[in-house]
Amino acid sequence: MSEAANFQSYHEPVLAEASTSLLVTRPGIYVDGTLGGGGHSLLLLRLLSALDGRCLLVGIDQDSHALEAASAKLEAYRDMSALVRGNFSTVREIVTSISQGAGAGLPVMGLLLDLGVSSFQIDTPERGFSYLRDGPLDMRMDPDGPVTAADIVNQYDDRALGRLFLRYGEEPLGGRIARALVSARAAAPILTTGALAELVRAACPRKDLAIKTLSRIYQALRIEVNDELGVLERALEEGFSVLSPGGRLAVISYHSLEDRIVKRFFAARAAADWGPKGLGIREPLAPAEALLVTRKPVLANEEEIRRNPRSRSARLRIIEKL
Repeated sequence: MSEAANFQSYHEPVLAEASTSLLVTRPGIYVDGTLGGGGHSLLLLRLLSALDGRCLLVGIDQDSHALEAASAKLEAYRDMSALVRGNFSTVREIVTSISQGAGAGLPVMGLLLDLGVSSFQIDTPERGFSYLRDGPLDMRMDPDGPVTAADIVNQYDDRALGRLFLRYGEEPLGGRIARALVSARAAAPILTTGALAELVRAACPRKDLAIKTLSRIYQALRIEVNDELGVLERALEEGFSVLSPGGRLAVISYHSLEDRIVKRFFAARAAADWGPKGLGIREPLAPAEALLVTRKPVLANEEEIRRNPRSRSARLRIIEKL
């Protein structure tokens, strides 16, 4: 089986029904900014095909294997879809180009971002995302990206590594682990996920907590390699800016760092500016730009969690542009 076929068979979309049904409201352009294997896009296209009006689905992914897999899955809707290799942080540029071509004259009515790493990427040792499978210490979502996890582990000093593990992994043992890695690499570079996992386990004073620590360390490295939080912040700004009035932005996040950014961005757009407290004005200085479609995050139910354990930590938030 090809790598693209493997990708397609692995990826089960998280919160699929809720995210797609709440996103689609009327005909226009809908963007799946994290295409993956095409699971969310397939559901979106089924909904769009039932609308009375012209629709176009734009799928974006930086992984060529994901694009190949999604193209096969969405073949029946080829005339309604446009798949683009790119990063969703440049969604404004991508959508602007589409709006001048296949999507000319259509309003941009929806943008979906599923921030999770695909199960295929995690389970492929050559991609280096997991401490459970030995492989090159890579972690690039874009295989052509300039920086790998091995570069970071072997080049950052102990203070920079410690800050990284604390900031992006919220790992209290970050400083201790950073010092252990710097000491170990003096003898030989740390080049595989297995070697890194062994060193992290050895640095944990409580072996029963090693799994949580490993998860946090690998998360921190993955975020740094892919600039995930910076990309998210840019994508939220750009994505909201391209939406037409009435268009919706839906984001599925998987850890507190991501969810905090999304929650704050949505709250800021949904709040009017009344100026300093006590100003006593009757109208806001600036009206709200959006309304919250979901005031609390939508979570997976027990049935979905049993079927797809990776949905356990997923949180869906949706905002609508006024």
